[in-house]
Amino acid sequence: MSANDLTYTLTVEADAPVAAVWAAWTEDAPYEAWSYSKPGSVSIDPTPNGRYTATVVTPDGQEFPITGRYIEVVEHERLVMGMDTPGGGEEVMRLDLVDLGEDRTRLTISQTCATKDEYDMAKEGSQMLLDSCLAYLAKA
Repeated sequence: MSANDLTYTLTVEADAPVAAVWAAWTEDAPYEAWSYSKPGSVSIDPTPNGRYTATVVTPDGQEFPITGRYIEVVEHERLVMGMDTPGGGEEVMRLDLVDLGEDRTRLTISQTCATKDEYDMAKEGSQMLLDSCLAYLAKA
């Protein structure tokens, strides 16, 4: 398989202004509210080389620590995040935001994975995050 075969892109549109979407991804309390994170586990520093941590809780109660750094931060436009992987590696995920006007925002997540298993898990996880974020924004 080539790297192109292991790259996914997911796009959704939110009925929310870009500033609200940005806050949902870059502020502790909003992120915790929609990201399946354990209460009190989220710490976000959305600056270049700033760190983020959270503990994700699965529907069956398992807990998984998520850690990483921000590689690129362009307010209201782009977050490029390096996610720590077991063994000291890093997976890079990109979130792009486009202000569509009339309090609507397009969110696009893209990521290139090293293996088919990582691709499948990352794509499914990213879709869950987007769906949960949209549900949170609809209530906000």
